[in-house]
Amino acid sequence: MTNALKQLLEGSATLTVGLALWLFAGDVELHVITLTKVGFVMMCWGGAQLLYGSYLSLAGQRSKG
Repeated sequence: MTNALKQLLEGSATLTVGLALWLFAGDVELHVITLTKVGFVMMCWGGAQLLYGSYLSLAGQRSKG
């Protein structure tokens, strides 16, 4: 598995879990953290991983071509 594919898969999974937390965990209350905020941070992190994976795959195609 290439590093670009790993980043793309990891980013999409993180973004999906973050989206689920952001949408469906609004009424869950914890004393320390808010799950909707954790979901938003996970979505941002997953989006960054997707962008980085896309960059790696494009950079790999440019160096081969």
